[in-house]
Amino acid sequence: MSENKRGRPRLINDDVIAKLETAWSMGCSDLEACLFAKIDKATLYRYQQENPDFCNRKEVLKQTLILKARSVIADALNRKDENTAKWYLEKKKKDEFSNRTELTGSDGSDLTPPIINILPVKANGTDKD
Repeated sequence: MSENKRGRPRLINDDVIAKLETAWSMGCSDLEACLFAKIDKATLYRYQQENPDFCNRKEVLKQTLILKARSVIADALNRKDENTAKWYLEKKKKDEFSNRTELTGSDGSDLTPPIINILPVKANGTDKD
């Protein structure tokens, strides 16, 4: 982006855009990207309103890290990594493979807490304290 010939220079220039794109490619939120690029969030949102294609680019970049992570998981599964396979199934097929702890009865009802009766203790075998 070039500087505006009239008035103040633009706050979002090529360097700022490069920093924003780097941050989003690392999975950063808008706030984190703005901190990294040293701009205010309001500046980013104004720029996005003026440049709708930029919003599309941002959304694509935000998915980059997720896609890389999925690729790593797929590679591990293709290598038949048992730990990755177990982890993946625990996350994707929770009802069948999860190691969760059941906090309800077998029929899904609330568990009944045990009732504990506290009885007075007799001192020296008498009822007196």
